[in-house]
Amino acid sequence: MKAHVDRDTCIGCGVCPSVCPAVFEMDDEGLSHVIVDTVPADAEDDAKDAEESCPVDAITVE
Repeated sequence: MKAHVDRDTCIGCGVCPSVCPAVFEMDDEGLSHVIVDTVPADAEDDAKDAEESCPVDAITVE
């Protein structure tokens, strides 16, 4: 499973790293980015929750 953040859409609200810190973090520009190549099995549910929680639909988890 892979996660992706569309940085052109991201508004930097910080929801995704608060929901799934194993996959997402905020960078120096105040935008979210993915910190793993593949979502760890034990973080898959949290990554999907982060995708669903994003207020601007900037996250894709497949």
